Amino acid sequence: MADGSHERWGSQLEYLLSCLGYAVGIGNIWRFPYLCYRNGGGAFLIPYFLTLVICGIPLVYLETTLGQFASAGCISIFNINPLFKGAGYAVILVNIIATTYFAAIMSFPLLYIYHSFTSPLPWQSCGNSWNTDRCSELTGNSTSVIGNTGAVTTPEDEFFHIRLLQMSPSIHEIGGIVWPLFCCNLICWVFVYLCICGGVKSVGKIVYFTVLFPYVVLFALFIRGVTLPGAGQGILYFILPDWSQLKNPKVWADAATQIFYSLGPGWGGLVSMASFNKFHYDNLRSSIIIPIVNSGTSIWAGFVVFSVLGFAAERAGVPVSQVATAGPGLAFITYPAAVTLMPAPNFWAITFFVMLFFLGIDTMFVTIEAVITGLLDEYPKLHRRRKLITLMTCLILFSISTICNTKAGLHIIGLLDSHVAIACVPIVCIMELVAAVYTYGQDKLRTDVLFMTGRPLKRFWLILWRYILPVILMVVAGYSLREASGIAGWCVALASVVCIPFFAAKTIYMSRGPLLQRIKENCRANALWGPAETEVRAQWNTFRKKKLHVSLDILNNHADK
Repeated sequence: MADGSHERWGSQLEYLLSCLGYAVGIGNIWRFPYLCYRNGGGAFLIPYFLTLVICGIPLVYLETTLGQFASAGCISIFNINPLFKGAGYAVILVNIIATTYFAAIMSFPLLYIYHSFTSPLPWQSCGNSWNTDRCSELTGNSTSVIGNTGAVTTPEDEFFHIRLLQMSPSIHEIGGIVWPLFCCNLICWVFVYLCICGGVKSVGKIVYFTVLFPYVVLFALFIRGVTLPGAGQGILYFILPDWSQLKNPKVWADAATQIFYSLGPGWGGLVSMASFNKFHYDNLRSSIIIPIVNSGTSIWAGFVVFSVLGFAAERAGVPVSQVATAGPGLAFITYPAAVTLMPAPNFWAITFFVMLFFLGIDTMFVTIEAVITGLLDEYPKLHRRRKLITLMTCLILFSISTICNTKAGLHIIGLLDSHVAIACVPIVCIMELVAAVYTYGQDKLRTDVLFMTGRPLKRFWLILWRYILPVILMVVAGYSLREASGIAGWCVALASVVCIPFFAAKTIYMSRGPLLQRIKENCRANALWGPAETEVRAQWNTFRKKKLHVSLDILNNHADK
């Protein structure tokens, strides 16, 4: 338990913006639009919004409630069930792995911004020193596909893979450091450190710009996109519903997976951000606003992306389906190809990549803050050296991330991105649910929420947390694990998960008594669980002891209304 010195947001708007910056990221641009198009267009929004209500919002509400109540990071919130504390360390490890490749991805927009000041744009045509004899420019009579990596390639594809990344044939050929990527990676980390070194006080101020600016850019791109010839064709491809897709279980699984990974529960960021709230802040409203704004941004980004893809398809004389891709290819090959066909291509290229950079950098802020907050809350003596801990964390993570600045970097990024969280994150969320609702107890949880916010906890949330969400999370985990491939993939997927049984075994071993008694005792909240501020903790103890029966009667009466 902290001694009351835990940092606080300067205002609740800073908290809201930080959570939005964490939730709204590059995936809203390069993953959701294609996912929606591939899974039935407008029809996909039905399972998407259902899972948002049933899965996304309740998980955000639970995590922010636990983090705010205990003013604790991703490790210390498991004081509510010490046997599960390994899940907190698993979160730290999964964030370290994720930051390793995500920082490298953030180098790409910086490089593109640099090259976007060249006229004409260097990826606009073949005939450059890096182009191969397979390079074919996209013209109105072209039958090639943007981003095609087969017999014919485009200048945009070769610029990205050959000129910028100097990409090796496989992950087994690491090659040397690509120094322009290394330098951009270094710039990215210096920027991150300067923004977070002051803790939430500095993060809370910088997010006013880094979160709001991408929305200004997205609005400008939206206006430009929908006014381009062919934009309507692209938007129709995006939203035209294919109702037959709703019969496909994979569509529902994709919707749940997208909601789950887009909002970020189980990653520690939401817990960390909520831990800096004032204790009596009513977090329910923000827990609804954040997922809704995140989903709305994804849909809005879909209109922006597909309006431009429709324009590119019309100019190239090919169907929209041939220019619609997902992942880095959309952001760094397809969209740059479309930009070259627009008036003032340099301006729109710079605008787009600046937006990508700020979308990603906000996610990095919170991800790294989750690691630091988790460690500092678990080891309070380190609080006095916060700036040094932040510097060392950034240096260590930067050093690890340089593996993704090699010629095999994109292969490594693909391996890590597709496997790092598929097992750990759903399992962590399940353990949070079990700890809060089953072992701690729903009656205690309802009492705590009433004491903290003055708002009775509706039975709606408890039903979802107790019965519905564990099933959904197990389905998501099982569905995701089907995508694991090879020994390397399984190693990445399970690397952080091993923390959970390891720390559970260690906790049981260090306890006394028969095995079942040890397990039972360690599933109970320990003395460190509760409000961090001394005065509030005293009030909480009084509330629990003297008013427990009365508060439960109030809860039951309100919940039944």
